[in-house]
Amino acid sequence: MGSESTVLFREVQRFDQWWLRLLVLVPTSMVWYGAIQQLILGKAFGDNPTSDIGMSILLILFGILLPLFMYSLKLRTEVRQDGLYVRFYPFHLSFRHYPYTNINIYRVRKYSPIREYGGWGIRYGRKGMAYNVRGNCGVELEFNDGKSLLIGSQEPEELERYIHIAMRR
Repeated sequence: MGSESTVLFREVQRFDQWWLRLLVLVPTSMVWYGAIQQLILGKAFGDNPTSDIGMSILLILFGILLPLFMYSLKLRTEVRQDGLYVRFYPFHLSFRHYPYTNINIYRVRKYSPIREYGGWGIRYGRKGMAYNVRGNCGVELEFNDGKSLLIGSQEPEELERYIHIAMRR
């Protein structure tokens, strides 16, 4: 029986906030417009235009790779029978496993992503480490060694409930 069959709870979160999409869309649109102007229509783009090679590099980096990278970012959290699994793709190529035997306390809590952890993503703050994508709620784990990990969630009560169910087995 594979590890997929033991998944009790799964949550996949993406960076899909409107303001973040806008932050990616603006430079992407500008680069595409400039590339079309310069590379296809033959009109120099801007007051101090870059070379065609430079424009091609900008198109690849900001017109293609940046949007693909932002779209690929996702936080996947799974509660399985043998522990909690977290994967922040593409930074983690495999899941990080947190066995229940290492978890001392777990609880749902509200937090301030910017004040406590300096933003969203894989973050380190005064209170420990956090994996968060959006919002200000999650499940905080305190480990036997005193370290803590906050896992942001859009369904923190469900996440906590399934951790509780799995730990009682």
